[in-house]
This record gives sequence, structure tokens and C-alpha cells, in this order.
Amino acid sequence: MTRTSTDLGQPERASSVSEYLDHVLAECGEDTSGEVSEDIPAPGATDPALHALALVTADGSEYAAGDDDFYFTIQSISKPFVYALALDDAGLERVHEAVGTEPSGEAFNELSLEGGTGRPLNPLINAGAIVTHQLVSRNPEDAESNAEHTTSHSKDVQRRTARIVEGLSAFAGRDLSVDHELAEDEYSKDYRNLAIAHMLKTHDVLATEPEEAVRGYTDQCCVLVTVRDIARMAATLANNGVHPESGERVVSEESARRTLSVMATCGMYDGSGRWLARIGIPAKSGISGGIIGVLPGQVGLASFAPRLDDEGNSIQGVEMFARLCADLGLHLMASERRDVAQFLKELSERASEERKHSGS
Repeated sequence: MTRTSTDLGQPERASSVSEYLDHVLAECGEDTSGEVSEDIPAPGATDPALHALALVTADGSEYAAGDDDFYFTIQSISKPFVYALALDDAGLERVHEAVGTEPSGEAFNELSLEGGTGRPLNPLINAGAIVTHQLVSRNPEDAESNAEHTTSHSKDVQRRTARIVEGLSAFAGRDLSVDHELAEDEYSKDYRNLAIAHMLKTHDVLATEPEEAVRGYTDQCCVLVTVRDIARMAATLANNGVHPESGERVVSEESARRTLSVMATCGMYDGSGRWLARIGIPAKSGISGGIIGVLPGQVGLASFAPRLDDEGNSIQGVEMFARLCADLGLHLMASERRDVAQFLKELSERASEERKHSGS
């Protein structure tokens, strides 16, 4: 029997998880609108046709399709994870004194500060992320980063970056690294973030010098990942801060929960309200083309497609999430939700049985 597009539009009608994900990629890939960001360097020329999907359940089952081995810079997707690390390192009170939790309603690179205090409105815009970066504890003085640095990196920048890379690696379940060549290129043109950091300094929100803050933050954004990496990272948040495959506690349950709360209201910038109404899960995007989403207690999802809309979100990625969340019943406000892990296992077992019978 030949399956039609409509047949495969529901996961129940696909013969495997991979077949369903491939179908979602193919359909969403038909939209070729938007442009690849010119604001960031990329590890080689980024083909606009690249796209990938990955899902990791809270019990460690992993599924992926498309260009799932392509490396891209993590960019703003790093922000919620560094916020979670800062909550554990500096404590909730200290972090809340420095960074708020309210949606900004503005673009990610605007200077969105709270009246009276001068603190950034939330940790998922650039102003808030630059402050949050500085709240993560530095590694001990004898700690060395596993990558070469230029002489322009102070010891403090190196040590804090090493701690952040270590934390992001724990979320991903494997060693990640900064592409320092790309970071140097990005920093050389990062006038807006430098302006933001200088303004934060005038409000006494930033403890270190603006240039050092932006140096470290730029390194943080230039950690190289695949769509599988960021799906595992999202699944760690879904699993209350415990990596679903290694069983390692990466951040506390309280920090994971607070991070997801901020992602739900602020993760998609000035499109966060529309995202929550339509798709309905905590999420975070990055201008390299990635998006992560988290259904607490169940699954971490990730997409990659580099063409962006005017708000800096992946056009195909948003549609991939809309399809997945509708088909799998993930919306947080729904009165009934599917047990995603169980359903995906059943679909995989069905595929295994079909392969067994076809080979007999």
C-alpha cells in the first residue's frame, strides 16, 4: 500500500518514528522563505536547505532525522542552560537581584531594562544573558580550558568559560567545545552587545568590565552542537535536571523548574506569547537556526533549519514544532496529554515487527 501525505501526517499511520520525522521534515522543508543570519559566523558555508529534528525522552530514548550530525553554534539556545547553572552557582536571591523574569516584548538585542533597578527584564534576552554569564562561578584557578585562547582572553574569562562549557557538556552528555576562531570573528563585530554591556555597567548591574563580559558571552554562544546535542540538553531539563541517559544530576530540580518557567514566557522573544498559545511548551531559539522545546517530565525536542523570520526564529523550525506538538498532543494547556515515551516505543516496536515479518 502506498502511503499518501495525509496518511503520514499522523504519527499513528507511520510505520516508524523515523518515517514520521522524515515526513515532518519534508513537508516543513517546502517553505523556503526567510534568510540565513548574516550576523554570526558559521562553521563553513551554511546550506539553507539543511534541516534536522531530534527527540529525546525523559527515560533516554532518542530519535533523530535529517542533517542530525551537522555542527552549528549554539548561540542563544545556551541562555536557559547558563541561567540554570547560575541559579545553582550563585543562588536564586543573587540571580533575581541581577536579572528579572518578565517578558520584554522587544527584540532579543534591545536594551530592555527594568525601571528603577536597571536590571535586564529576563535572562533570555542579550542584556540578561550577559549578566547571567557573569553569575556563573569561575572554575578554580588551576583549572585549564581544553581549547586554545588568544592573548585577549583574561584568566577570568577563560575560567568562567571553562565552567560554562563543562556545564553545557553535562547537559549534552558529551564533551562540547568552543570554536574560538568563530568566536573571534563574532566578537570583532559585536558592537551592539558591547554597547549593552557598557550601559549595564552604568547601572551597576555588571560586576566585571564590559569587554570581558562580552568576550565570555561570545565564547558561550560559539559552543558547537548538533541537533541531537540540544535535544539531550532539553531532555535534561524535562527530567528535572538529571541527564536521561547518564543519570547524572546536572542542575537542581528547583533550577530546572524555574528555567522552564522563564522559557515558557520569554524563550521566543517578542513572539513568545504567540508561541505559547499555538504550540504550548517552554522553548528557546537561536539565530543559527536551532530551536529547543521541553515537555516537563516527558521529552526534549530540537529542530535545526537556518532560514529565519524577522524575529530571529527558524521558520521551518517553528512549523516543525507546531506539527510535532499537535500530532503528539504536547500542549501544556491541554486537559489530556499523550504519554510520549510510551507511544514512541510502541511505534518503534511496531516497525521492528514489520521488519521481522517482511524478512521472513
